[in-house]
This record gives sequence, structure tokens and C-alpha cells, in this order.
Amino acid sequence: MEQYKEEFIEFMVDSRVLKFGDFTLKSGRKSPFFMNAGAYVTGAQLKKLGEYYARAIHDRYGLDFDVLFGPAYKGIPLAVATAMAISELYGREIRYCSNRKEVKDHGDKGILLGSSLQNGDRVVIIEDVTTSGKSIEETFPILKSQADVEIRGLMVSLNRMERGLESSGSALQEIQEKYGFETGAIVTMAEVVERLYNKPCRGTVYIDDTLKAAIDAYYEQYGAK
Repeated sequence: MEQYKEEFIEFMVDSRVLKFGDFTLKSGRKSPFFMNAGAYVTGAQLKKLGEYYARAIHDRYGLDFDVLFGPAYKGIPLAVATAMAISELYGREIRYCSNRKEVKDHGDKGILLGSSLQNGDRVVIIEDVTTSGKSIEETFPILKSQADVEIRGLMVSLNRMERGLESSGSALQEIQEKYGFETGAIVTMAEVVERLYNKPCRGTVYIDDTLKAAIDAYYEQYGAK
């Protein structure tokens, strides 16, 4: 596993973004782990988060694209932080763009924040985590209605590796098959387990034998095939 991935897993735990225990997800599934990207709240955290996204996007898609699109609302700071990180780490100027939940009819009119979209723009979508693909269902038509853009791919922070809502494949696999663009994640849940199972992180073992058994049972029931 690349070093930045191990560091990112530790960063998620340190920031209390990735938690372990007993959680009920929006889907109704009972999960032994939970991720909440809303817990990144400081400038230092957002700076580091943008750098991890930038490295993952660079590794997965390269930097031959024009726009980072972050769906409202959580995607907005992700797109801004990552565009800044790409500029700082790689010297590449990528425009950021996000959508509003409601169309603005005065001042800076329209549905978009940040850069406008132009015909021929190559776009990477950035999100926190995808469990059902519902957000892409909303985002895809917005992008296509604004300009004739090419979507290069989607990057999320964590691939939960569980079944989507429409097949036995993961939500990321469903998105790739349905919309025809690549998907990726900074880390997968398998990599999280690899790093944390019976290995201390800042002096604490977060995944012991009991929690590992609960994670295994969860994937036995809900894991992507």
C-alpha cells in the first residue's frame, strides 16, 4: 500500500471522520464502521484532505483535465481544497465548479458556483463517499445540461466495498457501468482493515479480533461481489 494511503487512513481516524462501533446507515443497514466527512472542520484538516485527494486523482486519472466538480454541499469544500492542492503539489491550474441546490435568479445567476462549464471541458467529479450512487444520479444531468463536457471520472475518499442498490456490484461499479466513466477512491475499506487490524494507530488498536469479526460478518451480508 502506498505511504500516502496509510497516512490517509490514520488521518481519517485522527480526525474522527472514520469511526468504529454500531451504526445504522441511511440505507437501514447496521454497520460496524461509519464515515462522516463533515468532521473535517479546520483549515489544517482541509489542506491535508485536499493533498490526499490530489495525489489519488494524479495516480488514477493524471492531470490532463480541466475542471474539478464538487456536488453541493459536501463536494464544494472538497473541490476547492483539492484544486488548491493540485496547484501547490503539481503546478497545474484546475478550475473548480460546484452546483447550487436552488437556481439563483439575480447577481451571479444560474445553478453553478465557481467556474462555468464550457464545451469540451474534461471533468473529474469529487465526493466524500458513495453508497448508493444517488448523488451522481442528480449530478450527471446537471453537468450535461450546462455544456458538452467529458467526464473523466469520479474520486471519493473511501470505497466502502458494499453492494449498491441495483446489483451485487459496489456502488462505484454500478456508477461506472451506468454512466461509462471511471471511478476511484483514495482508499478502500480492505486497505483500512489491512492498516488497522491488530496494528496500533497512535497507540490504539481500533480493529481488534472482535471488530474484525463484525466487519467480516457485515461483508458476508452486504459485500460487493
